[in-house]
Amino acid sequence: MDEIRELLTKSGYTNKAIEYYLNKINVGRIEKPTVQFAYTGPCGDTMEIYLKIESNIIKDAKFRAVGCVGTFSAGSALTDIAKDKNLEEARKITESDIVNHLESMPQQKEHCVCLAITTFQKALEKYRKTK
Repeated sequence: MDEIRELLTKSGYTNKAIEYYLNKINVGRIEKPTVQFAYTGPCGDTMEIYLKIESNIIKDAKFRAVGCVGTFSAGSALTDIAKDKNLEEARKITESDIVNHLESMPQQKEHCVCLAITTFQKALEKYRKTK
């Protein structure tokens, strides 16, 4: 595990991003989610977001992905940020919020943050259209 951590550090990932990746924070499915949405980005990585929404509050958020360390780190950060936010606050989450939460993201992996935000925003839009 130390070798993986060292390689990821040399690749430009912060300790926080590495912890999210290694511990698979918020990775998985929500049984009977209020909304779920999958999206494939231009790089080929795919993310699927699951949200449990009650009284306009995101009570739980999880994701599954086919992608790299950046995709998993961004997905974990996004779902952590989104939990307990009302829908208006959640719609305002930006790529910068994720990068700041992770304390940085290697420049070559910024598209992973874009994938997470795009998938999340499309899930919120899908929810809005069903209500």
